[in-house]
Amino acid sequence: MNTLQRYLILSVAALSLVSAAHASVGIGAQPIHGAEILIDGTRRTLDQKWIYWQGPRFASSMPIKWKIVHDPVDKGTVLMTDDPAAAGGKYGAADIVTTNAYRDFRLHIEFNVMKPGGNSGVYLQNRYEIQIFDGDKTTHGMGAIINEHAAPYEVYKGPGKWNAYDINFRAARFKNGKRVEPALVTIYFNGVKVHTNQPINQVWGGPNSGIDGGNDGGKGITDVPGGLKLQCEGHDVRFRNAWIREKLIEDPQTDFEE
Repeated sequence: MNTLQRYLILSVAALSLVSAAHASVGIGAQPIHGAEILIDGTRRTLDQKWIYWQGPRFASSMPIKWKIVHDPVDKGTVLMTDDPAAAGGKYGAADIVTTNAYRDFRLHIEFNVMKPGGNSGVYLQNRYEIQIFDGDKTTHGMGAIINEHAAPYEVYKGPGKWNAYDINFRAARFKNGKRVEPALVTIYFNGVKVHTNQPINQVWGGPNSGIDGGNDGGKGITDVPGGLKLQCEGHDVRFRNAWIREKLIEDPQTDFEE
């Protein structure tokens, strides 16, 4: 084998490693080893993995009214946030949450805001909202750790197109019942890292928003795991390809390269 051949082989191998390293973030990312499938476009998985969050504003009823519909862009079927109980922006009336609760985890989820101004949200531990809000570039807008850290809006692909969040989350830590370390999160938005080991200080939106939302103005975080929650706010937002892997993140560092 001559030097040129050896170089070409090593170059191909390096490119393969880079491709594999990035295979688990961005649109179409495949579940990592040990991941639990949360959304696969089937009614069976919806019924098995999700229930309504019955918070103080809950106004719907089982079975879940959200629909399985055809993917508006690609082949297959997806989940649609369609529940009349949430009409008019009534968040908390028909939000769904996983039957399993989690502490530290790695999450992938894809979403499509079908119309301008569409609004939903991904709630980590049914507490901390990662915003989905077309047209808003602020700390209350698209990709934001809501009301705390904004994301670069240009990463968002726009309404009618698929987008992806890849999230590494470490729950708050407690000692003798008191919070001694805040929750931490790193987020890739469409394959671009937009938040790196950011602390999350509180639950925003009051008691209708999620666990601990009514405790000390959302600052009274408790040492209780929570499910992944998706918000229904009367807008047409679709979800697909959602998976999660619970894992222990011992050190206060959520940054990851994939």
